[in-house]
Amino acid sequence: MGKVGFVVAVGIATVTCVVAAAVVGRRVRSRRKWMRVVGVLKELEQACQTPLSRLRQVVDAMAVEMHAGLASEGGSKLKMLLTYVDKLPNGSEKGIYYALDLGGTNFRILRVQLEGRRSSTIRHDVERMPVPQHLMTGTSKDLFDFIVASLRQFVEKEEAKDSPASTRELGFTFSFPVKQTSLNSGLLMKWTKGFSINDMVGKDVCECLQQALSRNGLDMHVAALVNDTVGTLALGHYNDEDTVAAVIIGTGTNACYFERADAIIKAQGLPTTSGGMVVNMEWGNFWSSHLPRTSYDIELDAQSPNPNDQGFEKMISGMYLGEIVRRVILRMSLESDIFGPVSPSLCEAFILRTPLMAAMHEDDSPDLNVVARALNDVLGIRDVPLKARKIVVNVCDVVSRRAARLAAAGIVGILKKIGRDGTGGIAGGRLKGGGSSSSSRSRRTVVTIEGGLYVEYRMFREYLHEAVAEILGEEFSPHVVLKVTEDGSGIGAALIAASYSSSESVDT
Repeated sequence: MGKVGFVVAVGIATVTCVVAAAVVGRRVRSRRKWMRVVGVLKELEQACQTPLSRLRQVVDAMAVEMHAGLASEGGSKLKMLLTYVDKLPNGSEKGIYYALDLGGTNFRILRVQLEGRRSSTIRHDVERMPVPQHLMTGTSKDLFDFIVASLRQFVEKEEAKDSPASTRELGFTFSFPVKQTSLNSGLLMKWTKGFSINDMVGKDVCECLQQALSRNGLDMHVAALVNDTVGTLALGHYNDEDTVAAVIIGTGTNACYFERADAIIKAQGLPTTSGGMVVNMEWGNFWSSHLPRTSYDIELDAQSPNPNDQGFEKMISGMYLGEIVRRVILRMSLESDIFGPVSPSLCEAFILRTPLMAAMHEDDSPDLNVVARALNDVLGIRDVPLKARKIVVNVCDVVSRRAARLAAAGIVGILKKIGRDGTGGIAGGRLKGGGSSSSSRSRRTVVTIEGGLYVEYRMFREYLHEAVAEILGEEFSPHVVLKVTEDGSGIGAALIAASYSSSESVDT
């Protein structure tokens, strides 16, 4: 080889080495970035762990906090509100009843016809209407006059095509914070969900509605004021008499159950016809040091309109799960460029809604096309490699699994409190250490569940069922049944109105 050839060969070799070194360097840097992303995922998995031992701690904490909330006002983060519903529908109800369901920017009116016997299908008509924006911040008179005008049109239309009700009894579902003072009276504590009608705070919401009915010449009696969870329990019990509790897991979350009167220490002497009463737990505010809280939860809570409030809800409800996932993806994007430059959309709070998170989690296409579209269309992340899409699915899985398993622990906590978890549980403040009979241990127990997160998110639902069975154990879990109930907030309110329509306990 000549001198020139040798120089060329050395040059080529040098260039090859440089190129190879550059390629290796890129691969090393890429691997380091990838490992940082994997590290974020592993850190999340570790922080969100819900082993059986931890779930049992949450169960015990829920039962203890329930007892504390029943013992005294302010004794627990669980408000344990009295509902004055001391009996539940049993199927004997007969007649035509109405329900008004005001829970947000829409309200619904229902007409329910009961035949005097249990039926899996209840004949009912329903109409949904939006609340005009200006009425959400106007006066109580304007709001209720509008609602009653709509109610009157609905009644006239329905009674024109069907036989009129002999007496018009109305169940009123009002899903805002209320301090209930009787079955059909309650004082509005504060507005939420975009409403801000100052002249109504501290007033009796049923009285406001009843006055509007009188002003507008509509002969109708407000028989019951109920929370949407209580309506769900009423419908669940109407369908199945073994139903003891109701849980809503949707945008928000709450639970209620039927408690023995002597266990409600803060209301000793309260007369009941059945020896018990439905208690509205307001369990979204439950908190325990045993809950597996992450840095994402802490940041979300601190930046929310209600910091240090609704801690349980922020870990398990549909309002927040998508937001937690967004925060994790943002952290991964800041740690690595695997998702490309950080997009403005990815920095926007609550842009990733939980239904879309569920769709990504349940994407079974080979290339995870649903994930790719969601990242592109909503979060502004384009051309995401398949392995990064798989990471996103894993994040969704971790967040939803933790939420479902914690919700399951909450459910079993209720069962423990009333001695329906197979262990004897806590009742009236006394730990019944295994003293229950075998018949009570094997008693069939139904929990009715409503809400879009539970009903429409298959993986969430499966994780919840799996965790309930795991906590209860294979011997006892077959005796606990989780049932879906639909439209409990509406039909359930009418059922409670029917149960109390001729009761002397109804205030007039």
